[in-house]
Amino acid sequence: MDVPDLKPHSSHWGVFRAGWQGDTLVVEPHPSDPDPSAILQNFPEAVRHRARIAQPMVRRGWLEHGPGPTDRRGRDELVPVSWDRALDLLAGELRRVRDAHGVEGIFGGSYGWSSAGRFHHAQSQVHRFLNIAVGGYVRSVNSYSAGAANVILPHILGPFEPVTRHSVTWEAIVQHTGLVLAFGGMAVRNSAVGGGGVSRHVERGAMREAAARGCRFLLFGPLRDDLPQEAGAEWVPLSPGTDTALMLGLAHTLATEGLHDRAFLDRFCVGYPEFEDYLLGRTDGVAKDAAWASAICGVPADQIMAIARQAAGQRVLVTMAHSLQRAEHGEQPVWMGMVLAAMLGQIGLPGGGFNYALGSIAHYGKRMVAVPVAGLPQGRNPVRAFIPVARISDMLLNPGAPFDYNGQALTYPDVKLVYWAGGNPFHHHQDLNRLREAFAKVDTLVVHESAWTATARHADIVLPATMTLEREDIGATTTDPLMVAMHRLAPPFAEARDDYDIFAALAERLGKREEFTEGRDARGWIEHLYERTRAALAEKNLPAPDFETFWQQGELEMPLEEDTGGIVGAFRRDPEAAPLPTPSGKVEIASATIAAFGYDDCPGHPTWMDRVEVPGGEAPLWLVANQPATRLHSQLDFGGTSAGSKHRGREVMRIHPTDAGARGVAEGDIVRLFNQRGACLAAAALSEDLMPGVVQLPTGAWYDPADAEDAKPLCVHGNPNVLTRDAGTSRLSQGCTGQLTAVQVERFTGNLPPVKAWDPPVG
Repeated sequence: MDVPDLKPHSSHWGVFRAGWQGDTLVVEPHPSDPDPSAILQNFPEAVRHRARIAQPMVRRGWLEHGPGPTDRRGRDELVPVSWDRALDLLAGELRRVRDAHGVEGIFGGSYGWSSAGRFHHAQSQVHRFLNIAVGGYVRSVNSYSAGAANVILPHILGPFEPVTRHSVTWEAIVQHTGLVLAFGGMAVRNSAVGGGGVSRHVERGAMREAAARGCRFLLFGPLRDDLPQEAGAEWVPLSPGTDTALMLGLAHTLATEGLHDRAFLDRFCVGYPEFEDYLLGRTDGVAKDAAWASAICGVPADQIMAIARQAAGQRVLVTMAHSLQRAEHGEQPVWMGMVLAAMLGQIGLPGGGFNYALGSIAHYGKRMVAVPVAGLPQGRNPVRAFIPVARISDMLLNPGAPFDYNGQALTYPDVKLVYWAGGNPFHHHQDLNRLREAFAKVDTLVVHESAWTATARHADIVLPATMTLEREDIGATTTDPLMVAMHRLAPPFAEARDDYDIFAALAERLGKREEFTEGRDARGWIEHLYERTRAALAEKNLPAPDFETFWQQGELEMPLEEDTGGIVGAFRRDPEAAPLPTPSGKVEIASATIAAFGYDDCPGHPTWMDRVEVPGGEAPLWLVANQPATRLHSQLDFGGTSAGSKHRGREVMRIHPTDAGARGVAEGDIVRLFNQRGACLAAAALSEDLMPGVVQLPTGAWYDPADAEDAKPLCVHGNPNVLTRDAGTSRLSQGCTGQLTAVQVERFTGNLPPVKAWDPPVG
């Protein structure tokens, strides 16, 4: 058989080349990638899968009765219509809502992971359309991944992006770090992914090199494999969600044994004396010593004290996964991890200090590109109303209700139309049965999708969108040195259209086509975006090929900045000349700003607080709902790698043999996970790589209710978000708390329902 002509393309999980060999798409990772992701192999089966959406569809009840609240979303028949009719109906509905309720009645829902391309980036496309063609929209802020950290970090250390992306590099760790305290680990399944594309996955190799030099990795968490084997990590099992208590115990030993760096605390920090009063029990009568911490987290007191003593006096890096702050009081481990690094005097040193979320995404720990990478301009949004991203159900269920956020007293807007393009809230969000109730409250739900996700199935108007392989684009990001010419590898599936073409046609119906398109087609925009980078390269007298040359070459190597440690490194070198962008200009161990907010669930310094939900009674096990290894979130769940990881069509849940034996569960059994919010099925895998009392079920299996008419239907596919609690981390950030949930597990003995998540709905 002929060798296929491979063309370049890019994805969030890797740069690659692909081409057709007969009817088979062949995908090969970029030759310079030392650790390519297996997620690339989701593409061949996905591009023409039965789960793809073939034509525009409208919910029958919406067609027959018009817009309005209804519990029939996700239950009604979907009716195929022509593109012209779908666009006419949608343009009319956008006008109706805008004229009757103002643009504050429209919510622009999206998430940034739809495409690595800088132009066909659904989040940018939908926001540009709503701003320019409609006049604005209610937006969301922050992310499900890092909602608490997004808000707390600017108060205590600096803006999220500079702190996470620009402070500590893998190169510095390889050269300088002596001890890594990895809270929640640095799982390479997470760092396989990075927004805008990844040309080289370096994390596994960097940990291997650091360990070979003598760097020691300590992994704190309930899962042994949250660091790769190459790190040679020592696993310190601790009860889920108790990292703050453990860190307080470590800090207490440092303080009482005089191992903390007083000179650093005095010069570079504010608020340590106030925090120390709490730490030593002067304010509440409870010393947060190793014995106190041990009783909460399960790590022996002697081990806690030994780790603290070993950390003092060497180059130490404190890292923590996104997962720690995706739980009740999620701000606290972020804050306390930074305080621990400050007490060790390590912040701002090469390979030392504190790096939130290192290893949680491919772009953290890498040097920055030294020239700009353009994105699609989104226009100006005049609407001031917004919600923290994980509070969508609260908004839809409680219009006009007050809520707190980052020192502001706000009110939920009264949204009538939700426009979703790029993203699947039936993956990201918690308590999916509550989310179904919330979507029942709006007049109209519009969804652009390439495949029949649960979000698309709940829509009133579904518009089939192309997937990345069916479009041209530019793959690039600020922390990867390769700009990629993303060639089209397949024609659009059936009647699917690019988001840009859909929005341009809608803008024309609203009298705003010229303003939206600026007279450019998709290729014209791609060339326009490329020109900014080309001009910046030319200014630096670096190779700056014209667009056609770049497109034929397929990629362009871009220069990287020096590794200076960013704003934190500059602050360490000269705190007076380069103060941190915090209220005090210093590291805020205690924050007068946060204290002034008066939040009982987020005081003015790191604090251990009891949680609402812990295992016990009818839900005796912790469920860790973490990121999957075989797909990005829920994307291409029907692809080859993702589908191949399932057992009997279900997502796989890991359980310790002790807990399995107590429930009569054997390897490969189908089990039912349940609590007061819902239930799902999964396949059991017995493993000693997690603690007793803990089960682990990754997110991303498409929600598949056995009986859509049931108020709390059984998800037969294994989506853990039917179980997770929909509540904010605190009044400060209102972040997502979906990482940890209390559940019960039992062997499923009934008639096994079929999995139909990837089947097109009848219509």
